Amino acid sequence: MKIFQREQRSLFGEILDWMLTPLLLLWPVSLALTWLVAQNIAGKPFDRALEYNVQVLAQLVTVQNQRVTFNLPQPAREILRADDSDLVYYQVLGPQSDFLSGERDFPQPPEDEPPRLGEVRLRDDEMRGQEVRVAYTWIKLDVPGAQPSLVQVAETREKRSVLATEIIKGVMLPQFVILPLAVLLVWLALVRGIKPLSQLEERIRARRPDDLSPLDDRTVPLEVAPLVSSVNDLLTRLKDSIATQKRFLADAAHQLKTPLAGLRMQADLAQREAFNAEELKLSLKQIGRSSIRATHTVNQLLALARAESSGQTIPPQPCDLARLTMEVVQDSVPRTMDKHIDMGYDGAHPGSPGVQLEGNPTLLKEMIRNLLDNAINYTPSSSRHPGVITARVLADPFGHVLVLQVEDSGPGIPEGERELVFQPFYRALGTNVDGSGLGLPIVLEIARQHNAEIRLEDNHPDRVPPGTRATVRFVLKDEAQRAPAQAQAGL
Repeated sequence: MKIFQREQRSLFGEILDWMLTPLLLLWPVSLALTWLVAQNIAGKPFDRALEYNVQVLAQLVTVQNQRVTFNLPQPAREILRADDSDLVYYQVLGPQSDFLSGERDFPQPPEDEPPRLGEVRLRDDEMRGQEVRVAYTWIKLDVPGAQPSLVQVAETREKRSVLATEIIKGVMLPQFVILPLAVLLVWLALVRGIKPLSQLEERIRARRPDDLSPLDDRTVPLEVAPLVSSVNDLLTRLKDSIATQKRFLADAAHQLKTPLAGLRMQADLAQREAFNAEELKLSLKQIGRSSIRATHTVNQLLALARAESSGQTIPPQPCDLARLTMEVVQDSVPRTMDKHIDMGYDGAHPGSPGVQLEGNPTLLKEMIRNLLDNAINYTPSSSRHPGVITARVLADPFGHVLVLQVEDSGPGIPEGERELVFQPFYRALGTNVDGSGLGLPIVLEIARQHNAEIRLEDNHPDRVPPGTRATVRFVLKDEAQRAPAQAQAGL
C-alpha cells in the first residue's frame, strides 16, 4: 500500500511511503487495543463494588429454627437502587434452589460449574434484553444435609461504557495533535537526510562537459559513497575510452594521409605533358598500389570497429573452429600460390569432439584471416626457397581447452616487441612490408570477446630465421563441450 503514488519513482517518496504507511495503519490498531484496555480498566472498580454487594447480601442470609431466611433492610435496599444510570438486580436462592428474595427471572450460573463455597465469581450475562455484569457466590448454611445457598447481584454496563469512552477520549485526542506533528517531523527529517543527494546533483550539473575528473566521495554519506565510487569508475573508463578513440582517430588519419598523398603526387606527375607512355604507366601502377593500401587500411579500420562493438549485439552461436579455419585457409590459397608459399592445415577435423565453441563465426573467421594475412605478409618466399605456413586446431575434450595456432617461417618478432605489436598501427622495426598495423589488434579484440588468450613466440628458436607461432587458447564451457560429445554418441 502506498499513500503517495507517482508516475516516476522517487527515493524521497519511497522512504516517506514506507515510514508513513505503517504509522497510519497502526493508528486504528492502536485505537482498538486502547478500547479493549480501557474496557478492562473501567470494569475493575465496578467489579469490586459488585463483589462487595454480594458479600453484604450473603451476610444477610440466616438460619432460624432450621429454616433459611433472608432479611434485606430498607437502607440496604436503597443503596442497591440508588443509581440513575445503571440498574442493579439481585437474587437469593435457598438450599433447595427455592426462591428467597430478589428477581425471579435472574439468569443462573452455568450448569457444569461446581459450587465453590465462599468464593465470589464474576461473569457476563444478559437479563431482560440488556447486557449485565454478574457477581455471585455460594454460602454454606448451618443446616444438616442442606445444599449451599446462592446469592447473585447483577448490574447493567452503562457506567462502564461511559468510563471507557472517557478514557479513550483522554488517550486518543492528544494523538490527533501528535500524528500530524510526527508526519511533519518525518518530512523535515527526510528533507534534511536527502539533502546531500541534492548537493551531489548540483555539483554534477555544474560540471563542464569535458570535465571527467572523479567526484569527491569524502563529502557524501557512507550509503552514497558506493554510488559515487561507481560513477568515478565509469568516468575513468569513459575518459580512457575517449582518449583511446582520439588516439585511434589521429593514428588512422596519419595512416591514411600517406597513401592519399601518394595518390595525389602520382596524379600530378601523370598530368605533366612531358610524361611518356612508360612513365604514365608507372604512375598509374603507383596510384593502384596506393589505392589498394588505402582500401586495405579502411577495411582494417572497419573490421576493428566491428570487432569492438559486435560482441554486445550479436548473440553467440555454436561454431566449429576447425571448419572455419579450413575455409579461411582455402580462401588464402591463391594469394600464397602467387608468393610461392607452402600453406596447409593440420590438426583436428571438422565435427570431431572438442572443436566447437560458443562465439561469433564472422568475427572468428576475421581473426583467423588476420593471423594468416600477417603470416603471409611477413614470410619471405621464392620459387627456390618457398616459405611455410601452417594453421593448426588442437582440441582437448577432457580439459575443455581449444587451441588455434598459426606458424610461419618468417623473421619472427623480437621478444621486446611482442606486446607492442598488439597496439593499433604499430609495426615491427626493420620490416618493409606494406600494412596498416591493425591485424594483430583486431585479433586481440576478437580473442577478448571470446574469453581467449593469445601468445606470440618463436616457431623454431634454434633456427635462423626463427619464424613466429601465434597461439589462441579458448577455454570452453561445459555446455559447449557436451554438444559435440552427444553428437558423436548419436544422442
